[in-house]
Amino acid sequence: MRRTAAAVAALALAVTALGTAATTATAATGQSVTACPTGWGSLEKSAASVNYAPLTNARTGQHDCYDRIVFDIPGGGTGVGYRVGYVDALYQDGSGDLVPVSGGAILSIRLVAPSYDYETGKPTYPGRARQPLPGVDVSGYTTFRDTRFASSFEGDTLMGVGTRARLPFKVQQLADKIVIDVAHTW
Repeated sequence: MRRTAAAVAALALAVTALGTAATTATAATGQSVTACPTGWGSLEKSAASVNYAPLTNARTGQHDCYDRIVFDIPGGGTGVGYRVGYVDALYQDGSGDLVPVSGGAILSIRLVAPSYDYETGKPTYPGRARQPLPGVDVSGYTTFRDTRFASSFEGDTLMGVGTRARLPFKVQQLADKIVIDVAHTW
């Protein structure tokens, strides 16, 4: 019992010391230290499709610990299928043409969401093969280096994001959107 109490006391003291050190470092530098999440991994992530709706927009954002890309898929709810993973090269569906993507690694993003209205065939997202994603500028980002539209073929849309290196990432399905965060570091 005494050993357990001593261990708990030692642990509490260590936690207090770490908190004090972090506070002291923050006070000394005038900058806050952000604890970044780890454990996302860099292996492929996927989900089966339950809903089918077209892609309408892509946008990016910078955060303290990661760069984010969001794909808007109105009407898709949380049932849009996807497959996201690192590849050695990105190839356009249908033609097999190489899509050049700048960066140290290429994150392939396949959404079960066409860039067109499947009833009328009219475009819902203006992506063009081998071109940067429309309206997305990743210059100055910590992790992202490039974005490229590959294709929208047979109901799937394929895009590539060039990253600084093969870094951990996570994929979240939120109402009517797919959110991908790529960490700045391991």
